[in-house]
Amino acid sequence: MKLTVRYFASVREALGRDSEAVQTDAATLGALRDELIARGEPYAGTLARGRAVRMALDQVMSTDAAVLREGAEVAFFPPVTGG
Repeated sequence: MKLTVRYFASVREALGRDSEAVQTDAATLGALRDELIARGEPYAGTLARGRAVRMALDQVMSTDAAVLREGAEVAFFPPVTGG
């Protein structure tokens, strides 16, 4: 399936892009993250398990178990703090 993946803030800076179209067989958000990590650097270091990275599916905060669908929009971004 084809997805739009968007990157924000420090994730965008580390990857050097703000978005990309991704063709994937991943069924879940967690599986997509693992596919991106498997690309190697800079994805591996930026999206690594254990790193503080938030995810959204179609603009709704989501977890690894979120089910992907054709044409979905996925976003990766660092945790946001306020002040």
